[in-house]
Amino acid sequence: MDERIARQNPFQKLLGRPEVGALVGAIVLFIFFASVSQTFIQPASFATVLYGSSTIGIMAVGVSLLMIGGEFDLSTGVAVISSALTASMFSWYFSMNVWVGVVLALLVSLGIGFINGWILMKTKLPSFIVTLATFLMLTGLNLGLTRMIGGGVSSPSISNMDGYKSAQAVFSSSVTIGGVAVNNTVFIWIALVAVASWVLLRTKVGNWIFAVGGDANAARAVGVPVKATKIGLFMAVGFCGWVLGMHNLFAFDAVQSGEGVGNEFLYIIAAVIGGCLLTGGYGSAVGGAIGAFIFGMANKGIVYAQWNPDWFKFFLGLMLLLATIVNLIVKRRAELK
Repeated sequence: MDERIARQNPFQKLLGRPEVGALVGAIVLFIFFASVSQTFIQPASFATVLYGSSTIGIMAVGVSLLMIGGEFDLSTGVAVISSALTASMFSWYFSMNVWVGVVLALLVSLGIGFINGWILMKTKLPSFIVTLATFLMLTGLNLGLTRMIGGGVSSPSISNMDGYKSAQAVFSSSVTIGGVAVNNTVFIWIALVAVASWVLLRTKVGNWIFAVGGDANAARAVGVPVKATKIGLFMAVGFCGWVLGMHNLFAFDAVQSGEGVGNEFLYIIAAVIGGCLLTGGYGSAVGGAIGAFIFGMANKGIVYAQWNPDWFKFFLGLMLLLATIVNLIVKRRAELK
């Protein structure tokens, strides 16, 4: 058979998709927890699983795109808190409408992404070093400025300020479907995945992202704007951090300045489980979403099954290792066909 015809085999194309391994894992995990706990498949419980998944998945969208572009960001966990603290502290200190703080927080989040990307391209340092430095600086700023302005380690309550209710409706409300309350972060997450997938698969920007992740020098040689693409990817991560930061703020009306440390690994894990490679040039936004869903199922499934939650991190590490091996095998087989 002509190999060019064989390449058009739909089944082979399906196997070549980066999210296939994660999808199989998600199905197996769902069946497993559904069989050991009847609570897991109840609508209200499943809505909780989706909510937990969305709080990881929103950031996993931006992180997945960045990893496809050949970089990763260690500052994402604390950057989410920085965004929330910016909106909260600015609104409270200047007694302004909460929406002013929300817009300022967006600018700050995009600015953090821009600075990360600009330093990366200017210095040619690894993104590990650049974003680790940003992580440390933001961690100190979050705590130091919160203490200096608010006099404590958490931001003051802004629930009585103008604009709070409308902002809460946008970033932290629920929609009742079939008698079950579903947090709107789930719908925001789905929308972000849809937009990111469209960009990756249907636009020239998506081609640029894959190109700079595969070989930045070769991409530059054929006219791809490598600098703008990578800076834009870091800013996309900043945007996702802003969305999640606003949810955290309006879900609890105050923010603990020391939170967020370690969450960056959860976002990276979700992306890797979903098929993104640390070497860049391979992955999908849908895969990152599936990885976040696997995280949500494992996190809540262990609770619903009434198991010792001490084993959760072990389970997560095992899933990461297995997913990485499966993704690597699938990629190599796809390249040989």
